Amino acid sequence: MSKRIVVIGSNSFSGSDFIDLLLDEKENEIIGISRSPEKSDLFLPYKRRQTGRFNFYQMDLNKDMDGIRKLLDSFKPEYIVNFAAQSEVAPSWEHPEQWFMTNVVALSRLGDHLKKAKYLRRYVHISSPEVYGTCRGVVKEDYSVNPSTPYAASKAAGDLFLFTLVKNYNFPLVTIRSTNVYGAHQQLFKIIPRTVISIKMGKKIYLHGGGKAVKSYIHIRDISKGEKLAMEKGKNGEIYHLSPKSGIAVKDVVKTICQMMGVDFKKATQAAGERLGQDAAYVIDSTKARKAFGWKPAVSVEEGLGDVIDWVEGRWERIKKEPLEYIHKP
Repeated sequence: MSKRIVVIGSNSFSGSDFIDLLLDEKENEIIGISRSPEKSDLFLPYKRRQTGRFNFYQMDLNKDMDGIRKLLDSFKPEYIVNFAAQSEVAPSWEHPEQWFMTNVVALSRLGDHLKKAKYLRRYVHISSPEVYGTCRGVVKEDYSVNPSTPYAASKAAGDLFLFTLVKNYNFPLVTIRSTNVYGAHQQLFKIIPRTVISIKMGKKIYLHGGGKAVKSYIHIRDISKGEKLAMEKGKNGEIYHLSPKSGIAVKDVVKTICQMMGVDFKKATQAAGERLGQDAAYVIDSTKARKAFGWKPAVSVEEGLGDVIDWVEGRWERIKKEPLEYIHKP
């Protein structure tokens, strides 16, 4: 039996890897929706495949909602997985209204349309542990939201709206909050690929706050597998955390990359000022998903970092021509 799946935010790092995983199963028919044109295979791993089971539509949640609604009602997907969001933290201080337009207003318009869609079996919403603020100790799915940035506040507001649809319309929502994803094909301004690129270019690696913040880095394919299990086996109305069992300071991740690439950490790095609203730690508990789906991370940090290094080195002539800084699109 074929499964019809729509992935919103298909150009994103997480969305594109999720599509690549879905295409492993021949019965899946997939539509991808993103506001920008499809990127190259440098950033979209699924483009290495030759298949007629994936179709892409360039549509903007803020500008093309009527068209998106018509497309969904025509295709009648059993599953919708929404990765689309304004997702960068630091720039959210500059134009917070743009984060709320995408992460709350557009989301509420979409949810309002889908709340009575009989074709929809499950809507998977990709949230963020940033809604909790600083996460230390055992942070489970019922932990109170306490956002520290406009980005986190917008994600929390969007989450709360969707939960009202569950309470009043039995909306088939499953919410995912995963920690710091990384891997090949990631945006080049992110700390792990940026570290590899800086080393190859002989440039300093700037560590905000000295790199003391603790993150829970997890390979993108481990997250995609968890999201797929939640889509297929999750319980409507539930939140699921996807994370490793422990965190690691940013500086220690960078130090590991330096060691793997044969450079001196102290000479390669420089401390920089801390970002406004930076939470001290993201360490959340994923016991619920582990018990419900038998999910657990399979890719070690060392293996995953080696994957990124190999990707950058293998495509260096293309990567060094790409913009290396975040470019905001309203």
